[in-house]
Amino acid sequence: MNLFDYFSQITLAEAVLFGVFMVALVVQVYMYLHFYTGVIRHKKRVKKQHIPTNNEQPPVSVIICAKNESDNLAAFLPLVLEQDYPQYEVIVVNDGSTDETELLLKDLKERYPQLYYTYVPEQTQIISRKKLALTIGIKAAKHELLLFTDADCRPRSSFWITEVVRRFTPNTEFVLGYGAYLPQKGLLSHLISYDTLFIAMQYMGFAFRGKPYMGIGRNLAYRKETFFSHKGFAGTLHIASGDDDLLVNMAATATNTAIVSVAEGVTQSIPKTTFSDWYHQKERHLTTAPMYKPQSKFMVGIEPLSRGLFYLSLVALIAFLNPLVLVIVGSLFLVRYILQLVIINKTASQLKERSFYSTILIFDIILPLITLFLMIFGRKKSFSWK
Repeated sequence: MNLFDYFSQITLAEAVLFGVFMVALVVQVYMYLHFYTGVIRHKKRVKKQHIPTNNEQPPVSVIICAKNESDNLAAFLPLVLEQDYPQYEVIVVNDGSTDETELLLKDLKERYPQLYYTYVPEQTQIISRKKLALTIGIKAAKHELLLFTDADCRPRSSFWITEVVRRFTPNTEFVLGYGAYLPQKGLLSHLISYDTLFIAMQYMGFAFRGKPYMGIGRNLAYRKETFFSHKGFAGTLHIASGDDDLLVNMAATATNTAIVSVAEGVTQSIPKTTFSDWYHQKERHLTTAPMYKPQSKFMVGIEPLSRGLFYLSLVALIAFLNPLVLVIVGSLFLVRYILQLVIINKTASQLKERSFYSTILIFDIILPLITLFLMIFGRKKSFSWK
């Protein structure tokens, strides 16, 4: 039987499904090549000096909010206070901690004169105490450039501040960094690392292409003037989350946003140790998605939608057991997988993250399903910051 005879045996249903498969595949390949290579391309363009950098090292205010984080502050805060940077202050906002946070901060203040700390009034009643804590820290900041991280975060290098500030040119208002998780043993740790890396490839890749839509509070910088000119968190006080991504979504543009694409500018956090804790953390973060701009919702949604159609049409085509169709879709599936392997692991290597191989096939399927489930069933709760 010749090739023409094989094609003549393809049914209408197979042809329709193959068309859906090809459209989904094209969207997937485009997203990976155009957007998800952003971190890789950005580093190359900086190295070739196609993207301007700032080498003046202006003063910076680092702001950290803490609630019962004495152990993490003891382990990680000295790494922030010992950055290789000429002039900066570190402001820790103590949000009613009942542990040893106050005593620890007093002790560290004696050793590090650039450390300042304040607190959120204990009687304050507000849905998002973290937004209030951040606002208190911002108002207390002496400098125009503000750099944010969390109490359970550590800079990967002593040049963290340097690498972030390098991205601030006169037109820059936002700098988006990567907040990794410290690698642990087990499948959950791999899942968290992959999810975090993939999300970073999305928001940093979109920002590189002039379409910024979010940032993360573990590693984010912006100007004090920008915060107040957009009335801070005034429009989002009714929800607990969104202290990082919603401000970026509202005010970041193609011309005022930059990214940090080197490992020295990365922060690392302690990952959740149980699936339930990680699930609820992800659930809380997704409560902000409905408040994104329509364009941002479309950009974020098109990839998982096309991915779902890709896998559904793939399974349906396999079920027909047509040898020719199986060879074609199998070959195209392999091409996509190789593309994922190269781009994901090259980005991971650049940011000094762990590598992913066979787990890509697992996580690529289950993560959109988890997100879809959370978007449908998990947004009815209100969350308080802990």
